[in-house]
Amino acid sequence: MDCQSPIKGDTVDMAPLIHMPEPLCLIENTNGPLLVNPEALKILSAIRQPVVVVAIVGLYRTGKSYLMNKLAGKNKGFSVGSTVQSHTKGIWMWCVPHPKKPNHTLVLLDTEGLGDVEKGDKTNDTHISVLALLLCSTFVYNTMNKIDQGAIDLLHYVTELSHLLRIDTSPNLNRVDDAANFVRICPDLVWTLRDFYLGLEANGQLITADEYLENSLRPKQGTNQHLQNFNLPRLCIQKFFPVKKCFIFDLPTHQKKLAQLETLHNDDLDPKFVQQVAEFCSYIFSHSKTKTLSGGIKASGSHLENLVQTYVNAINSGDLPCMESEVLTLAQIKNSVAVQKAIAHYDQEMGQKLQLPAETLQELLYLHRASEKKAIEVFMKNSFKDEDQGYQKKLEMQLAAKQNDFHKRNLEASQNRCSALLEDIFHPLEENVKQGVYSKPGGHRLFIQQRDELKAKYNQEPRKGIQAEEALQKYLESKESMSVTILQTDLALTAMEKEIEGITEEFIKAEAQRLMESLMQHQQMMESRKIFHQEQVRLMETNRVYQEALQQRVMECQLQVLIKKRLKSSRRNCKLRTENFMMNSRIFQGMTHQMIHASYSKELKH
Repeated sequence: MDCQSPIKGDTVDMAPLIHMPEPLCLIENTNGPLLVNPEALKILSAIRQPVVVVAIVGLYRTGKSYLMNKLAGKNKGFSVGSTVQSHTKGIWMWCVPHPKKPNHTLVLLDTEGLGDVEKGDKTNDTHISVLALLLCSTFVYNTMNKIDQGAIDLLHYVTELSHLLRIDTSPNLNRVDDAANFVRICPDLVWTLRDFYLGLEANGQLITADEYLENSLRPKQGTNQHLQNFNLPRLCIQKFFPVKKCFIFDLPTHQKKLAQLETLHNDDLDPKFVQQVAEFCSYIFSHSKTKTLSGGIKASGSHLENLVQTYVNAINSGDLPCMESEVLTLAQIKNSVAVQKAIAHYDQEMGQKLQLPAETLQELLYLHRASEKKAIEVFMKNSFKDEDQGYQKKLEMQLAAKQNDFHKRNLEASQNRCSALLEDIFHPLEENVKQGVYSKPGGHRLFIQQRDELKAKYNQEPRKGIQAEEALQKYLESKESMSVTILQTDLALTAMEKEIEGITEEFIKAEAQRLMESLMQHQQMMESRKIFHQEQVRLMETNRVYQEALQQRVMECQLQVLIKKRLKSSRRNCKLRTENFMMNSRIFQGMTHQMIHASYSKELKH
């Protein structure tokens, strides 16, 4: 069927409810780049309803198109071939109303078969499968007979490439915030096994098709390289497809009638096969979810149109690896991711455990080695066939660069921490210098004393890092001129003070001599005053004696008068006696007067 075949009816001005009588080529796969059919894009752009996108991928000539026709409710539509030549080329699209979800459009994508010997280049198979996986909300993986390692490896390869392309084309679409959002974005997996001939048993017990799929994808216990290679694709598939379902189909009819499969009625087919197809369709209609973009956006036809163009352009520009060996490609993808995970784990470990600045280089080295060891363990757990250890060496180089970066950051953090501490601790000292506290005799000694106290305080501060001593020495060297200036000022002021002290000492001595002389003069004056006082006391005593003598004389005079009066009457009789008495009295008086006068004169002389 040619990709340019027209559809019946008007495809330009379509109503919101799309009715396509038959499929239309969406993406043409030729020998050159992939081509998008503009007519198909117009149909998608006209769909305003949410879309449920079901894509089928599998080996060519395995009946994929038959199942897609049944989902469209038709016996014919997608080309069903009956020879060894693949019929479907590229990706074909059929948009029909959803049979069980009102106001939804069911978009069916049928892909060309994998492993077509006529193509020769496996790259075409890969690109078509990746596109189908990225565009759909339900991914039907159609294989023959049983689930084997080849089918698992192929599915793993396609999922890894689709994951890579999603990251390259739209990082935001790949950024999921939680598990629920991841489940909404990733498609569901429906694994269909055609012409299944094995018995559904395990350990002698009957199992369901879903249990068979679960057992086939279950990893084995062990850590050797062989088991890691066995487990890796299974773990990736389980992670990529949170929801998984398995259907088995018996042979539909006799081998000779398979060529007319699309023309046969159900009565001509194996009833069990008919039932199996019905169950498959019922599940798809009931459980296939709406195509959802990151953030929970329900995709419409226009959204799907944009995705088609984005992914095809990315593939044509060479964003996907194009190699003959799927294993080599997977190894490159897985090992690149393993390196990224290891580096992320290293960053997380160092971020949680390292507190910058580290006190010593040994502390930083110890944390680096411990984190490096865990990072390498993460890489070994997630790596795939790194046989020449090229990716491990690349990881080791990146870890070494990380170590150097942490060393530089540690130096910077230590320098910043020490600078802040020095500025804070020595700020009072610098303020004292500005205010002239040390501009005095002995100021330099005080400056050195306080500086040493602040140095001790700085050394006691924790978490300074390896730059602690060097930062302190640089700071002290930067302040050396300040110390020299303070010392010079101290010496000058001290010399001036000593000179002043010498002058003051001579003055004090002279003043002391003067005071001693004044004191001696004062003492002499006080002694003179004492002598004068004593003399005054003696004179007063002499005067008292004189007064007493004078009073004695007065009394004598009074006695004389009295005597005269008494003798006046007897003057005659006692004249002689009286004259003698008077003479003797005068003599006595004269002598007494002389004695008093002589005594007084002597006292005056003294």
